Amino acid sequence: MTDSPETTTAAPTADRTLLDLAQALDAADPLHSHLSAFAEAPGVGAYLDGNSLGRPLKDTPEKLAAFVRDDWGTRLIRSWDEQWMALPMELGDRIGRVTLGAAAGQAVVADSTSVLIYKLMRAAATADPSRTELVIEAGNFPTDRFMAEGVAAETGMTVRWIEPDPVLGVQMADVVAAISAKTALVSLSHVDYRSGALADMPAITTAVHEVGALMMWDLCHSAGVIPMQLDDWGVDMAVGCTYKYLNGGPGSPAFAYLRREHQGVLRQPIQGWWSAADIFAMGPQYEPAGDIRQLLSGTPPITSMLAMQGMLDLIEQASVEAIREKSLSLTDFAVRAHDEVLAPLGVRLLSTRDAAQRGSHVTIGHPDFRAVTQRLWADGIIPDFRFPDGIRLGLSPLSTSYVETLTGVLAVRDALESHDR
Repeated sequence: MTDSPETTTAAPTADRTLLDLAQALDAADPLHSHLSAFAEAPGVGAYLDGNSLGRPLKDTPEKLAAFVRDDWGTRLIRSWDEQWMALPMELGDRIGRVTLGAAAGQAVVADSTSVLIYKLMRAAATADPSRTELVIEAGNFPTDRFMAEGVAAETGMTVRWIEPDPVLGVQMADVVAAISAKTALVSLSHVDYRSGALADMPAITTAVHEVGALMMWDLCHSAGVIPMQLDDWGVDMAVGCTYKYLNGGPGSPAFAYLRREHQGVLRQPIQGWWSAADIFAMGPQYEPAGDIRQLLSGTPPITSMLAMQGMLDLIEQASVEAIREKSLSLTDFAVRAHDEVLAPLGVRLLSTRDAAQRGSHVTIGHPDFRAVTQRLWADGIIPDFRFPDGIRLGLSPLSTSYVETLTGVLAVRDALESHDR
């Protein structure tokens, strides 16, 4: 969130052009005023890891204190009837409206990303016994891959692996080559967690439906920064975390989207009391709810749903469309800074140069980056290392300035040069 060029005043004269550009872009940024909404991090000169853990808002401590003092401390168990029982669905509706292009009644906040992926993947995999294959990218995030392997093992299905270009990510041709009448479910990430490559969600979803299969999207790296229209694009199901661009805090619960036509038809496997048709009937047999509540299992983590609500306010004020515009500009600026500052040192660009085809992070690579990242963190410059030799520059548009982005890139250069000496 650094908004001052003081950290770069001693930089070489060759950096001056980039610094002038960064300052000009910050001055013209229509979202610049939102930077002040986030809590300061003493000792941090540049935070470029908002794609892994978003910053807290300044007012989060008071909101948490008020919750403990009033909603929990004073209203006590009465708050379940007064507000908490409905919160998973109400918050799901809000995430759907503000970030997903989803009408009410199709999203819910509950559990971790892993648990929700399992619930939906398992339900989809067994929806049609004649379909025996799950399709997923070989380089997808480990949880997605591990869940697919686990569900396949449980159900006797086969996993078909897509192996796309590591920079460009999954393309339509990759999917078409992998799907058939045997496909039960295709599960892909909207934004590749490594390269930042953005998949063509509407086109791929249509192609999957043409062979009669279901489509699930992992939205962890796109919810809150990339406009989408899950309803209009025909998406069957989706899962996303809330601690990245929704700034819900470490371990905040994930959300799941289940298209209305599948509710009461697909049956999720973790049949807890919160997904029962009558939650307080305490009857001898399980009867699932016929609406989005069917995706719940145990008691929802209410306290962990608090912090993201302030970020949803901010996203709604700014609009996802405006956030996307700044994301495109920020990542373009990061690519230019790479070309001028880091490429001469042998640093590789591991993301596409086409801004429209990437999410809100840029990945760069160098054999020394593991050691460089440790040095950067010690110096208060915080990007994200990804095995084997990548650094992700995660640019969360509402909390990251252009000057902060440049500060991080220059620090990577300085640490790399220091490491080589």
